[in-house]
Amino acid sequence: MGCYTDAELKSLGFKVLGKNIKVSNKASFYNAENITLGDNVRIDDFCVLSAGSGGIEVGKNVHIAVFSSLIGAGRIVVSDYCNISSRVSIYSSSDDYSGAFMSNPTIPPEYTNVYSAPVLLKEHVLIGSGSIILPGITLEKGVAVGALSLVKNDMPEFVICAGQPAKIIKSRKRELLSLQMKMKANG
Repeated sequence: MGCYTDAELKSLGFKVLGKNIKVSNKASFYNAENITLGDNVRIDDFCVLSAGSGGIEVGKNVHIAVFSSLIGAGRIVVSDYCNISSRVSIYSSSDDYSGAFMSNPTIPPEYTNVYSAPVLLKEHVLIGSGSIILPGITLEKGVAVGALSLVKNDMPEFVICAGQPAKIIKSRKRELLSLQMKMKANG
């Protein structure tokens, strides 16, 4: 994976850039001035981060895998230690599919009814390949989303959920919190 140099990343005009960032030069960024990338972030090939007025905030120690997208006018927060697997789509905006309005960005706003709401992934959220997160969703600390899931409801702490729509399957172990503390203690 060819990566942007630090100078190239800086030239893209991000709001904030942390340290030790590894970003594929095949990733695309729109409205980079509304995007924050924390320390130890890795963004792989063909990812798209398109920030609206709400912005996109990516915390520390976050991986966003190949072909994933974070898109919309609402705020998107990906907290520390999150992992977004390949082909995940996170939307903070959605068109009205009822047929009462037109859709797509080429249509003047008075003829559309775009819904925008923040999306929040708290610490240690893991999203499986091919999953979709809809506007207005909060995934609490430690949520794991199974592959190919459609998340249209908030999820409580440390659960594993999956399906279309995603439903809670079982609790998730919390040992990763001890590992986080050990990692911090070691430097």
